[in-house]
Amino acid sequence: MSVLHSKGRLPDLSQPVVMGILNATPDSFYDIGHAGDADALLRFAEKMLKDGAAILDIGGASTKPGQELVSPDEELRRVMPVVTAVHRSFPDAWLSIDTYNAKVAKEAVEAGVAIVNDVSGGRFDKAMLPTVAALKVPYIAMHMQGTPATMQQDPTYNDVVAEVYAYLADICARCQAAGITNVVLDPGFGFGKTVAHNFALLRSFGEFRALGKPLLAGVSRKSMICKVLKVNPPHALNGTTALNMVALQQGANILRVHDVKEAMEVIKLYAELKG
Repeated sequence: MSVLHSKGRLPDLSQPVVMGILNATPDSFYDIGHAGDADALLRFAEKMLKDGAAILDIGGASTKPGQELVSPDEELRRVMPVVTAVHRSFPDAWLSIDTYNAKVAKEAVEAGVAIVNDVSGGRFDKAMLPTVAALKVPYIAMHMQGTPATMQQDPTYNDVVAEVYAYLADICARCQAAGITNVVLDPGFGFGKTVAHNFALLRSFGEFRALGKPLLAGVSRKSMICKVLKVNPPHALNGTTALNMVALQQGANILRVHDVKEAMEVIKLYAELKG
């Protein structure tokens, strides 16, 4: 559970690590002004690595509420210059491709990416699971109710924790059937959930450890923070830090964040708290 295998390398998750978000999208919910500028993204990648990021997650398709899906060709146009530049400059860095398109996953891995991060859990592109299996790289599978375009219109559950757990258990079975051996699970904070659903999942996050896979927590600057604190994403760092500590206490192996330095500080404090 604590080790992933990719291209002959073994990232160790026995201690929590940080995944830094590197958005090559023009319409992210939290825009720091780097989209479309490969040089700026390369400098930001360097900063995140220096701040302690173990993985950089490169994405070219926004999945904020209301967003329509992006074609593979458009996504490739956005991400491949970034993937190529970052891999060339930092060949030892662990790179992840944040995509729901199998074509994008394949080309990114062939260009140096080591992990595929799919918000759809293989639902949007039926070729995704066999493609990842053939690529022999770790797969991060997330829960989402609906699609980005519809997910926040009226998210409804009888028991959000039980239903997300069942969904992720099914993903594990589908991955195993496809031949994917390394799977990381993400309950999908903010993807087809109300604030109450998100906090119910966070309170019970530790229950997902029973699935026997590493867990990823992605709460960075999301609406579950903004709506409670009545702030916008640029002012949600403090809330992000607070909830990242809760996620660690519940067993998160990976913190996916916009702010690597602050997340690394949380991990250091958590390690001291554990003794």
